Amino acid sequence: MSLINVPANPPGPMREFDLQTLQALEKELQRDFDLVAANKLALNLSRGKPAADQVSLSNGLEDTINGHYTSADGIDTRNYGEIRGISEARLLGQEIMGVPASNILAGGNSSLFLMHTVISLAMHKGLWGDARNWREQGSPKLLTPVPGYDRHYALTESLGIDMINIDMTDTGPNLDQARSLIAHDPSIKGIWCVPKYSNPTGCIYSDETVKGLAELANEAAADDFVVLWDNAYAVHDLVEPAPKLASIFELAQAAGSANHIVQFGSTSKITFAGAGIAFIASAEPVLKALENHLSFMMIGPDKVNQLRHSRFLNGRVTEHMQAHASLLKPKFAIVAKVLAEELASLDIATWNDPAGGYFVSLNLIPGLAKNVVGMAASVGLTLTPAGAPFPYGIDPNDQNVRIAPTFATPEELLSAMQILALCVKLASVRKFITNKA
Repeated sequence: MSLINVPANPPGPMREFDLQTLQALEKELQRDFDLVAANKLALNLSRGKPAADQVSLSNGLEDTINGHYTSADGIDTRNYGEIRGISEARLLGQEIMGVPASNILAGGNSSLFLMHTVISLAMHKGLWGDARNWREQGSPKLLTPVPGYDRHYALTESLGIDMINIDMTDTGPNLDQARSLIAHDPSIKGIWCVPKYSNPTGCIYSDETVKGLAELANEAAADDFVVLWDNAYAVHDLVEPAPKLASIFELAQAAGSANHIVQFGSTSKITFAGAGIAFIASAEPVLKALENHLSFMMIGPDKVNQLRHSRFLNGRVTEHMQAHASLLKPKFAIVAKVLAEELASLDIATWNDPAGGYFVSLNLIPGLAKNVVGMAASVGLTLTPAGAPFPYGIDPNDQNVRIAPTFATPEELLSAMQILALCVKLASVRKFITNKA
């Protein structure tokens, strides 16, 4: 049920309204805003977490062990060992990531931990068992397509690595920008990528972009350049047939750059978000270096958890993710419907309609994102901080708002989206009034 009576939009783009119409609309919007404030709500669209009904789809994990702890290779998963993970888990990684099991390391529950491990290793020892490491060559930098994933940026900043923004297009990172930057600067050591349903724009990298990224290390001035390929939403499709992503593994093999591609994945939004399996896929020299590095930190991953995941998911990932999609599609439909009904005719925002993943990216009139996020917070709606999809939290245009619709109930989501639309309209009308006054 709607919590507010959003005023009917006058016809036409808001920028074409005369001052009198803008002022009348502001008064009407302010009345609704005051009503929302009086309701003292507590709504949250800030993080891309699976909801309880999604997590419950994997409750069958608990029944898969049933006292049988031995893997297909005869390994007692209750004991030490197997740094690269059990064979069943690597096969699960193959099904999710589209990379041969022999090129996969299956770890603990956090792909972010594995990303941190890879970058730390690249910084201090190198990824190839030779003398190359990023620390020896001054201040390393990574390319960051924006808008992008805030945790990539926080991790990078925490390790003292500088970030250089390049544009994210509808088909992936702007490769012309990337090539011009890396060709003569050996301090640029890599690029972050979320290739399918990119966070937050939802774009899928085109075949041409994937091929270009597979060849990027060959064009870099740095001989230790790495493509950090975080395919977090590889199987998180909302449509059928699912869009296809070109295999950077195969393209890198053809380009001779396989040692410079490190892929990440996990079951975090497939089964239990905090108790899944994370994966790394790369060429053998990289896996060997990682295995050696990890051996100083642990004697083996949680193989019991790997075993139960493998028994639960192997051969049925698509079926399981279709069940997720049936729960998520109505939520993304709510977001699309409210934005279209409340904002489209006013021409004050643009947004994506993703075919999968976990986010919707909303772009406002430049200069309004912080204002809108602050207005929403003042009436009880928590959004991702403005600027979060950019390194250092700085959106140069102050216009992007990331919407995370998955965790809220449909009823909460409808109310939250109506409030967000109200805030966008009120902030926009005030800007136009200021411009015309």
